[in-house]
Amino acid sequence: MNAPLLSLDLPGIPKIKSGKVREIFDLGEALLLVATDRISAYDSVMPNGIPRKGEVLTQLSHFWFARFAGLIPNHLLAGAADPLPDRLQPYADQLARRSMIVRKAKPLAIECVVRGYLAGSGWSEYRRSQTVCGIRLPAGLVESSELPEPIFTPATKAETGHDENISFSEAEVIVGQDLAAQARKASLELYKAARSYALERGIIIADTKFEFGLFEGQLTLIDEVLTPDSSRFWPADDYVPGRPQASYDKQFVRDYLVGINWNKLPPAPPLPPEVVEKTTAKYLEAYERLTGQRL
Repeated sequence: MNAPLLSLDLPGIPKIKSGKVREIFDLGEALLLVATDRISAYDSVMPNGIPRKGEVLTQLSHFWFARFAGLIPNHLLAGAADPLPDRLQPYADQLARRSMIVRKAKPLAIECVVRGYLAGSGWSEYRRSQTVCGIRLPAGLVESSELPEPIFTPATKAETGHDENISFSEAEVIVGQDLAAQARKASLELYKAARSYALERGIIIADTKFEFGLFEGQLTLIDEVLTPDSSRFWPADDYVPGRPQASYDKQFVRDYLVGINWNKLPPAPPLPPEVVEKTTAKYLEAYERLTGQRL
């Protein structure tokens, strides 16, 4: 297997930002988003990455963008199979299957989270107050319960650390009532369509995070879509309410870090080969199940 791509510079192409996973470059009228193989856990980036992870994130996003093109505009300027522009051809090997050329949309200042099942921070809040992001839920739900209806639970965007859950009224204050309503409607439509599709392929999408921006005044789907990094994917044939579920994401990484009693403070420890291999396999399995194709 190829070595993971952990960092990237493209001489002559200005880099705007280096995030936990993505490198963002300025192409003038467009942006180049490149998904590396970096992986983070507990707000720290691991020193070694997960080979092919960036390919899965990018190609799965391309798949969903194409599938949802009739539901909402997105920021893609080129398809997954389109050739790179001439100025990027010298870097074709590094960019292959892990890059997107996109419009310069202005991102909304909220994360658009949809939950269909009770897990993570939602489960923690429910145990305290029988609510999730201020939305009252029925009594008697257990960990991983399917909710009666999917709920829109926005969050703030944190440059460092965790995003913070907020109420819909707080989201309205941040982005305005009209945009908040548009984002909620689009998020719920996208989630419901994706959940039905994925369930037919043996995957439960428990929750997911969408990013939207404004391009020429129109709400536009941006960033990545319904990947193992932005979503909780559970194998449907192993689903049992009342306990945590196996998942197609960083589970092996988190389990390893808990097992070695890491204090969750930087620097993060290197991941052993078997954890890396299992995590790569899970990302690839999620892609293959959802798309019906091998990457």
